[in-house]
Amino acid sequence: MNTDTEFSSNRLPNPAIVGGQPRYVQLAQTLLNEIESGKYPVGAQLPTEFELCEQFGVSRSTAREAVKKLVSLGLVVRQPRVGSTVCARSATTGYRQSIAEVSDLYQYATETTLHIESSETVQIDTQQARLVEGNAGEVWLHLKGRRRAPAAPEPICVTDLWLHPAFRSIQGLSGPLGGAVHAAIEQQFGEVIVSVEQEIRAVLLSDEQAQMLHVARGGAGLWVCRKYRNKLNQLVELAISIHPAESFSYSTVLRREWGVGAKAVTV
Repeated sequence: MNTDTEFSSNRLPNPAIVGGQPRYVQLAQTLLNEIESGKYPVGAQLPTEFELCEQFGVSRSTAREAVKKLVSLGLVVRQPRVGSTVCARSATTGYRQSIAEVSDLYQYATETTLHIESSETVQIDTQQARLVEGNAGEVWLHLKGRRRAPAAPEPICVTDLWLHPAFRSIQGLSGPLGGAVHAAIEQQFGEVIVSVEQEIRAVLLSDEQAQMLHVARGGAGLWVCRKYRNKLNQLVELAISIHPAESFSYSTVLRREWGVGAKAVTV
């Protein structure tokens, strides 16, 4: 028996987590291994962020990002005042996006890779002007591509990006992108994104979309539109992504502001 071969094959890091190995990734891999081994069974609570900091000698932000990684893999759910609960023993083959704040969009962009497949400046018509809140005749930058995640064998979505004419000369948006497009806008032009509006719809995939996503024709999909706005509430970037229903899930956390909306009752 070749124990060396068995050891190396059984201890290979999960491909959903490998990539650069920053500290939070190492912690996420350790927790994933412990979940898969049964140390933390389904329904069990993971250590709190404070406990993880003590056990591993890491910062609070490192512990938080590690747990976020497990949430994105569909292994853990987080609930206010409850903690992080194990909900699956192995990572999903698709992609689960968890959003609690705008900064999570940066995390999503770094966990996945957007492969730009076409880029062109477009003089928009009346219909396109309504879509991007512009005026017919303006020249916007239009990008198309597919986004991939380490744990997903197929693309997780097809994406259309529209960038305001002020930013159409942006550099570096070609091939695979490992960061957020709106972050590149902020870095190159000094613009600041202060809000993101999001709309989600259920749709049927077109034949072209199904072919690009490598799924069956006529299947269900999730249409996600995000509008990135600056401090003047102007649209800087419009991103429309279409995901196949079977390989993408979306989760969000809504936190109640106690006292807001409450009504006093007089007896």
